[in-house]
Amino acid sequence: MIRKLALPSSPRFTIFSLCIAGALSGCALVTPTAHEPAARGAQPDGRPTSAAPAKPSASPTEKRESKPSAKAETDEDRTHGKQVGTASFYADKFAGRKMADGTRMDPSDNNAAHKTLPLGSTARVTNLETGRSAVITIQDRGPFVKGRIVDLSPATAREIGLSREDGLAPVEVTPLSIPKR
Repeated sequence: MIRKLALPSSPRFTIFSLCIAGALSGCALVTPTAHEPAARGAQPDGRPTSAAPAKPSASPTEKRESKPSAKAETDEDRTHGKQVGTASFYADKFAGRKMADGTRMDPSDNNAAHKTLPLGSTARVTNLETGRSAVITIQDRGPFVKGRIVDLSPATAREIGLSREDGLAPVEVTPLSIPKR
């Protein structure tokens, strides 16, 4: 005696069955691994089966010449040579806040923020409009505004002739001493 299996014919059961069938059929879709061909017509090692040779890739030097890497740009910045760019100065709200080296920002000190000079470095900053200069100690990181190379304390800004009204000035930053690691 053979019994017929009675399956419910409700819409919920039908939708549930379709979902299960779809989920199970999705298990068959697998991305190729290192041991499987990458595509139809490819050999097990991934090479094309066509007789046409594959395009040669550009040599590493050609790639570097066509587009410089971000690492190369930062390495140039880290040579610690003279830099010419725009200086700004710390806003009053930063007075008393901790800087990257752990000290508190004192608006009356000759401290500054620079992106790449090591903390503790000393440098001469010269205002290219006035010719006035000051020696600064790098104690913080920044400025994080495109085109600016140094953030100065208000005291240093006054010393080189950078007024609050101007806000920005073209400067040259020349490292004087860089601490040993």
